[in-house]
Amino acid sequence: MNMQTGVASPGTLPEMDASDFDAIAAFALREFGLSLPSSKTQLVKSRLARRLRALDLPSFAAYRSLLEGANGGAERIELLSSLTTNVTKFFREIHHFDDLQNDVMPKLVERARTGERIRIWSAGCSSGQEPFSIAMTALKCEPNIARYNFKILATDIDPTIVAKAREAIYRKDEIDAVDQKYYRAADIVAPVPAKEGHFSVSDDVRNLVTFGVINLIEELPFSGAFDVIFCRNVAIYFNRETQQAVWKRFSNLLPSGGKLFIGHSERISRADQPQLEPCGVTVYQKS
Repeated sequence: MNMQTGVASPGTLPEMDASDFDAIAAFALREFGLSLPSSKTQLVKSRLARRLRALDLPSFAAYRSLLEGANGGAERIELLSSLTTNVTKFFREIHHFDDLQNDVMPKLVERARTGERIRIWSAGCSSGQEPFSIAMTALKCEPNIARYNFKILATDIDPTIVAKAREAIYRKDEIDAVDQKYYRAADIVAPVPAKEGHFSVSDDVRNLVTFGVINLIEELPFSGAFDVIFCRNVAIYFNRETQQAVWKRFSNLLPSGGKLFIGHSERISRADQPQLEPCGVTVYQKS
């Protein structure tokens, strides 16, 4: 501890007692639905210690006061970013996109051509690779999909990561690692003049996707249904009660035959959500 400033010296971690952890865990659960068991005390301590140093705060008690205060809005987002991991890539869990391309999209395209409204939701879109992969799959199946009433909504709770997703700029090696059978060459525009070694997705891809900020534990601002929902590796941060509430909300938004794609370590119990029937590896269909 620096005795002049009262701020923890570089390389040392401020003390986090049980009351600090419990208060921060309760805040994260209330605001974001994040479940932080006491076994994660050291993880939370080490990640948030960086925020204390960045803010020149002397203790976790001072940090708690900031979070709860009238001026804590920006730091609440920093807390969320610190406690979650935005790990994603194009066409992640490729079996989901095989299903989307071979089973789901042909039916959606056929309906779109008759004038029906088609909506897909990427809930927990992170930095955008997932919704843009969905858009590329749609364009692969129907290059003129934009002519129809077809849209992809991409949302995340973190406005900073949503802003990054809207930029649609990525390292070129990210897409080079993907088999080109999953997208058209025209979907990628490279290079980005201001960022060497980076590419942007095409306007055709970007124009299919609308971005927004949504907290899944709050009331959802939707009146219409979604034909497909992707929510992968988001529910792992929730406790069982919150998971069940989210699955129920998704089920209510899906029409009969609509599909829900979830993360590789997530499962939905038929006993809890009888209308969501497993129909593939971490894929569920509304009955």
